[in-house]
Amino acid sequence: MDLIKERLWNMPYKSRVKSTELLTLEYLNYRMNLPGKNKQHYLNLLRGFEGEVQFDSLTEKLQCDCIILNDLLLKINNTYFQIDTIIITSHTIYIFEVKNYEGDYYYGYDEDKFYKIPDYEITNPLHQLSRSESLLRQLFLKQGIKLPIKASVILINPGFNLYQAPLYKPFIFSNQINRHLSKINSTPTKLNGKHKLIADKLMSLHIEESPFTQLPDYSYNQLKKGITCVKCNSFSVTFDGRMCVCAACGHGEKEVSAVMRVVKEFTLLFPELKITTSIIHEWCQAIASKKIIRRILKQNFTMTGSNRGAYFK
Repeated sequence: MDLIKERLWNMPYKSRVKSTELLTLEYLNYRMNLPGKNKQHYLNLLRGFEGEVQFDSLTEKLQCDCIILNDLLLKINNTYFQIDTIIITSHTIYIFEVKNYEGDYYYGYDEDKFYKIPDYEITNPLHQLSRSESLLRQLFLKQGIKLPIKASVILINPGFNLYQAPLYKPFIFSNQINRHLSKINSTPTKLNGKHKLIADKLMSLHIEESPFTQLPDYSYNQLKKGITCVKCNSFSVTFDGRMCVCAACGHGEKEVSAVMRVVKEFTLLFPELKITTSIIHEWCQAIASKKIIRRILKQNFTMTGSNRGAYFK
């Protein structure tokens, strides 16, 4: 058990990272004018991710014997469902749906609906939570997992207000989160190998790529070329010795880091294209010389072929 503690405490068992969809939209947002629908979807994903990361910073402070799994995409009976955060303790599995709403909302008791004032209806997060909880129970039944589940909606943003909030619904508001986590922290819990097996099983069932991504059509020729500043996203980047320097904010970045970051972006946007010195040189808008780019690619990738037919992977 000491070995399990050493691995699990003070760090999530499964960390949260930006999804491929969010990263792709982020890169496209710098390099093209996203259509209105895609732009709003990108902003919603980004806001949601920021709220989840904020909640992670709180759950990572837990000192009780627990396992934290972030951002799981699971499937049962051909139905997909996503859980923002799972905390496994010895007697209970806690699941959390994290929402980063901001502004004034109200709860419609008669219709069991959720509205942004004045009257814009949004999906009731309790319905999302109930669906995820039900599907997770089905998954647990199939896998022979018998721990009870306790589900809650985390309303992380202190700028959120809900009028007519139902008293007995599992909402946890921003000013209640620390108190709620303290209760988990103070509840006696002692993990054993069974709990680690549950975590490992959930990790093994996690689906990396969502089948429901919403991306606009785009092409290589359509996108703006150049190296963006890692700090302010400006294209006002020039090479100075072995550093990339942003004229907009003054931030400096080592040339190797800048070029590798751009290659990562390029391969995500165009997985079907080969990485060559010429295409990365063009993608960087010729800020870096071909000699520099070739050197960096040779240091970090395996070269296949020779002369003009050479590419890297």
